Amino acid sequence: MASSILINSISPYSKYLRRNRNYCLSASAALRGAINFPVKCSSSSNLSCERSCRFGIVRASCTEEVVDDHEFDNVERKVLRVGIICGGPSAERGISLNSARSVLDNLQGDDLHVSCYYIDSNLNAFAISTAQVYSNTPADFDFKLESLAQGFRSLSDFTEHLASSVDIVFPVIHGRFGEDGGIQELLERSNIPFVGTGSTQCQKAFDKYDASMELDRQGFVTVPNFLIQGNETDESGLSKWFEQNLLDIKSGKVVVKPTRAGSSIGVSVAYGVSDSLTKANGVISEGIDDKVLIEIFLEGGSEFTAIVLDVGSGFNCQPVVFLPTEVELQSHGTVDVSEKDAIFNYRRKYLPTRQVAYHTPPRFSMDVISRIREGASLLFQRLGLRDFARIDGWVLPPSTKASTSAGNKFGRTDSGTVIFTDINLISGMEQTSFLFQQASKVGFSHSNILRTIIQHACLRFPDLLSHNIISCPSRRRSKSSSLTEEFIKQHKKVYVIFGGDTSERQVSLMSGTNVWLNLRASDDLEVTPCLLAPAMSYTDFSDSAKHEVDEKFKTVWTLPYSLLLRHTTEEVLDACLEAIEPNRAALTSQLRNQVMDDLMRGLRNHSWFNGFDISDELPKKFSLEQWVKLAKESQATVFIAVHGGIGEDGTLQSLLEAEGVPYTGPGAMASKTCMDKVATSVALQHLTDFGVLTINKDVKKKEDLLKMSISDLWLDLKSKLHCDTLCVKPARDGCSTGVARLCCEGDLAFYVNVLQDCLPRIPPNSLSKAHGMIEMPNPPPELLIFEPFVETDDIVVASKSRNENAHNLLWKGDSRWVEVTVGVVGKCGSMRSLTPSVTVKESGGILSLEEKFQGGTGINLTPPPPSIMSSAALERCKKRIELIANTLQLEGFSRIDAFVHADTGEVLIIEVNTVPGMTPSTVLIHQALSEQPPLYPQQFFRALLDLASERSM
Repeated sequence: MASSILINSISPYSKYLRRNRNYCLSASAALRGAINFPVKCSSSSNLSCERSCRFGIVRASCTEEVVDDHEFDNVERKVLRVGIICGGPSAERGISLNSARSVLDNLQGDDLHVSCYYIDSNLNAFAISTAQVYSNTPADFDFKLESLAQGFRSLSDFTEHLASSVDIVFPVIHGRFGEDGGIQELLERSNIPFVGTGSTQCQKAFDKYDASMELDRQGFVTVPNFLIQGNETDESGLSKWFEQNLLDIKSGKVVVKPTRAGSSIGVSVAYGVSDSLTKANGVISEGIDDKVLIEIFLEGGSEFTAIVLDVGSGFNCQPVVFLPTEVELQSHGTVDVSEKDAIFNYRRKYLPTRQVAYHTPPRFSMDVISRIREGASLLFQRLGLRDFARIDGWVLPPSTKASTSAGNKFGRTDSGTVIFTDINLISGMEQTSFLFQQASKVGFSHSNILRTIIQHACLRFPDLLSHNIISCPSRRRSKSSSLTEEFIKQHKKVYVIFGGDTSERQVSLMSGTNVWLNLRASDDLEVTPCLLAPAMSYTDFSDSAKHEVDEKFKTVWTLPYSLLLRHTTEEVLDACLEAIEPNRAALTSQLRNQVMDDLMRGLRNHSWFNGFDISDELPKKFSLEQWVKLAKESQATVFIAVHGGIGEDGTLQSLLEAEGVPYTGPGAMASKTCMDKVATSVALQHLTDFGVLTINKDVKKKEDLLKMSISDLWLDLKSKLHCDTLCVKPARDGCSTGVARLCCEGDLAFYVNVLQDCLPRIPPNSLSKAHGMIEMPNPPPELLIFEPFVETDDIVVASKSRNENAHNLLWKGDSRWVEVTVGVVGKCGSMRSLTPSVTVKESGGILSLEEKFQGGTGINLTPPPPSIMSSAALERCKKRIELIANTLQLEGFSRIDAFVHADTGEVLIIEVNTVPGMTPSTVLIHQALSEQPPLYPQQFFRALLDLASERSM
């Protein structure tokens, strides 16, 4: 039997939480010397929702019927076993992993437990530990599967295991096999309950061509389209279609898209018949899809997306559409030619960028918003969708051709025409996804909306009703809700601050959001997210006044729940300003109340729904000085997640120290030293005899670089540093900002021009050696460091096609140096090293911001495998890392980047980050999880917070 070779289906995290209801932190052996205290969590039994559950395991009947769940009000509740299935064969696997992490983080509780499963690109199924869900990328996942997961011989064995080990499956596979009916059909054949739409309905809704035809039959306005299948190149038919739609056959603008791929993968803009066929054939030849749709380009339209939640009972469908989100494409500065044909593509959907902004509710007229909500609800019902979905579309102005030709079909309004274009059966569930953005606008926290979706799915399976989970299991509400003043006073205040104005601000937002969400899980904390925003442009001041400007004119916004769930700091700030604009605030409140009324008409009929847990609040603006005083008055601990700038140069730390406010991370002097790479080297240069080395550096002023001859400068640098390849980096910025490899005089000239023109970024592959996007500091750096580029041998992953037994690492090891990153945690003078990580780079010689912090790139190897570094060398490396940390007087936590000699364990220091990345897929999370026992994100961030609370001021 397959089940005999499988790991225990109860996750280590669930076991851990059940054993430790009053003590939520159990530090690993490696950290006990630094974190040797339990953190008591209030059980809040008189304040939390009642939980009448036992830890029994009962199989659920999979016969679907319509049931009144009030019949089960007096049935004893049991733990619900939820199986998350992620991965899949599509190019959206990376997003699926991000979704799985987010669902796992927000589905913890002693009334349910979660087991995790992974489907690889070849449709092989694996049972994985909850720790492995935090792997960075699909490549990371696949590489570690053989050693960390338990595989199934077949999908039949997989479903046999699911039938005996989980009560209900929550599929979070995006794209093929997840939304096309594949996983649903597999589960249906084995009578396994699952969340979401059935297989037949998925098949129809997922295929964009079939869905378009069905929408047309149902009387909805649709976008004119032409289908290309396989090798059938119907140039004549396409030419006629162009003419019918009044498009020039040589230059008519259209959109080319796969019919069965999501997340805008393979979507492009084309001009004319020939270009359309070329791009369609490209989609087919690349294996993205063998069916391609060509649609007219909707000029002048506005894109929107809307979440739909079913609140009915059993098969009595009662869909409610949340406040839709308007997707606004933007351009900043110089517009690239390709950006003139901007579409809402994969990068804009999932990576922080100022090229897109979101407005919830949309800036449409009331009749258009009503038509969107009405139409999405009708679609949900007529297509037979279940539980939840996301429906995308466009609003076209009345003057456009599509609007005037719509006739009497559904979608016409006096203000424009609504067209529905895409149906997403498994909406993205990343931390700041549309699901959570829109849900929070109408009163749902992350946990509440996920539990509501799962509980609604259980209504189709009578025996699952005895597993009723609590939709709102926590007392965590916004302060203006029903919390009493006495309750608020009993709980420790925490301010999580993030943002700033450096090029690392978007990573800072991701870090701050992740920390905030994880700390909210502690019932004894009251956690407030805070945005650090610049008050005005640096260009308004002289260089000598900039530091004073930072302190006097910077502002901090305390944020309500829903305003934080954005992709960029600029978008958060815009949302704050929009929220306090009277007319906009009144409209949002009106629409919010309308949606909540619609929701309650259905949810009030379910005994398991315990109410909304996010109230409608406004953001508050403070000067930085006022905010620090507020933190003092509130007796708050500040969790610093501001990367670069005043978050790492000691400025923010000094302000907090002056008022006696405890904060995370190193003190002001240590932060100032580590921010300056030259000062860091000077502070460590006496450690050479202990195996700690520093890299030779030559510091140049930007103004001198702009005046010097490039040829003379290049020769001078090579002569002083005794090398042919250079590395250039700002003296006081971190996280790869402005870091570039210069292989020739032309590279240096290009970099100097970027400085002179104050460009925000260097496009990929602009230099002679291949590289990704290089973000530049803002404002431009005044001092730059040149140093020899340290050559390391590339680590290459050999796939199974080259080695039938397993994935292998290919590493020549000629130089014997490898690049590592290491977290250090503890108190000043007794910092402990976590297990170092090696990251296999995907492009170029320098890790990009994305490779370091965002899911979708890189393979993190924690610890480095024995084939690269012996255990003895690894231990020597850790001791030297601890020596560095304690010499620099670090405390709390930091991250040290270095080159390590694979044989001797000697350490060549690169930089020290006193506010390291804390995103869901960052390497610090991997290292904490590699401890024994593992430290999961909630415990890890809580440990860091408590170190801050204990520090002596």
